[in-house]
Amino acid sequence: MIRTVWETGSTNADMLALARTGMGEGLWLRAERQTAGRGRQGRAWSSPTGNFSGSTLVRLRPADPGAASLALVAGVALHEAVAAFHPAPDLQLKWPNDLLLTGAKLAGILLERADDAVVVGMGVNLAHHPDLPERSTTSVAAQGTPTAAEPFAEALADAFGRWLDRWRGEGLAPVRARWLDRAHPLGTPLTARLPDGASMEGLFDGLDADGALILRLASGERRVIHAGDVFLL
Repeated sequence: MIRTVWETGSTNADMLALARTGMGEGLWLRAERQTAGRGRQGRAWSSPTGNFSGSTLVRLRPADPGAASLALVAGVALHEAVAAFHPAPDLQLKWPNDLLLTGAKLAGILLERADDAVVVGMGVNLAHHPDLPERSTTSVAAQGTPTAAEPFAEALADAFGRWLDRWRGEGLAPVRARWLDRAHPLGTPLTARLPDGASMEGLFDGLDADGALILRLASGERRVIHAGDVFLL
């Protein structure tokens, strides 16, 4: 079920409030416009009319894979939904939460947790994209494929539901495999900015069994990164 509102501050904040009332899985909340959209680490997220801004929630069960791996579920679903409207070989996932088109950021994912509920928020630049100083951005419309938010929301909700079922029924392995198949190639040069302020450069060497990033340094050491911002070099 998709519930659409004209305007709200943040669909993630609204879904977190619903989670605390006992809301179960299955609802998607989509806003035509957000006034206080946010990305990871409290960054502002531009949410003008015409783009997709929406959230759903997952109620964790004892046998589920790790909650953080829901970012991979969201990533493969996001890639599948965008590709349905704009099939392109240069549509690629980037760890931990980005979808890139022609190397520019097209979409982002934000996970937030309240007890056993994980709210999964996604923002997709369908019609517009912001001009950011620290990274390049794009939109589906800028690539010549205008896409309306309503049918896109339906495709995304369907894809996420199917991949959530696989994550829950088969474990993380098939989700991880699909994510890697849709990501930028192994050996892609990356720089990682870690939560403690340190940064390191290396080559993309895949994901570990739990979905953490593996970075191969110039020394040959393989460093596993569980949190941080990652940029293509």
